[in-house]
Amino acid sequence: MALEILDGPVLAKRTTLGLGGTALAEIRAGRHDDLEGLAEALDRVGGRPLALGGGSNLLAADGELDVAVVTLARGDEPEIVAGAAHGLVRVRVFGGCGLQRLVAWCAKRGLAGLGGLVGIPGTVGGAVAGNAGSFGRDMAGVTAGVWAFTPQKGIGFFGPGEFSTGYRHFALANVEGFFMISQVLLDLEAATPESVLAEGKNALERKRATQPITAATAGCVFKNPEGQSAGRLLDLAGFRGRRLGGMEFSAMHANFLVNRGGGTSEQAFALIEAARQAVFSMFGTKLELEVRVAT
Repeated sequence: MALEILDGPVLAKRTTLGLGGTALAEIRAGRHDDLEGLAEALDRVGGRPLALGGGSNLLAADGELDVAVVTLARGDEPEIVAGAAHGLVRVRVFGGCGLQRLVAWCAKRGLAGLGGLVGIPGTVGGAVAGNAGSFGRDMAGVTAGVWAFTPQKGIGFFGPGEFSTGYRHFALANVEGFFMISQVLLDLEAATPESVLAEGKNALERKRATQPITAATAGCVFKNPEGQSAGRLLDLAGFRGRRLGGMEFSAMHANFLVNRGGGTSEQAFALIEAARQAVFSMFGTKLELEVRVAT
């Protein structure tokens, strides 16, 4: 299967916030090897490349966007492969696989390490690229290697020591700018299905009690500053429940921006900037975006 070049998608229909204008085109890969032709396809389409997984951590501007969206199909089932250390199980998974699909697959087989990520939408590739995590678990803790496309080298494998991770951070060594994760190697703990399911259930119950997980959001807007909670700072600055048009900082958790219906990207950006200025003015803390922005 070769790469498909499709009409530019309306990002409001492809993001969990329900915001965003129209991209130049969509370049879609059905298999890992298809990305070998991505450099040529990007040259044909023009614009800036934008890797799009599930659209669950993206705030896109309104209007016509000078971006070429690059996406992956869902891919085959994850598979267990050789190479893990004693007590671990190595799994290879396509980057376009839904994160919750992988979480359920692991739970059924008693593979632990992703339980805290229950309820986080998006794809595996996107979760690795943003080092998604919650309740003491993150993708960095289980990622043993990735295959990724870079404009400079095409598809290549990056093993331990060839990528770096941190709080909501992932970077490939000697790579700047755009990259697309096509496959991931995960080293998971051998456990029991019952224990893995129990961890996931507990995580989901805690999220339901404290986060607006059923609303139209893109997860947390800001990263937590070191030793502080962005949500608490926003709450103290008066932004819990603060609304502008159809956009609102959630009354349930102040660090979640919610589209209550009819919201626009302009309103979202205005609320975010007002929040950053207020927090800096009151506490001297510069909030850093966790949500990705496409303009």
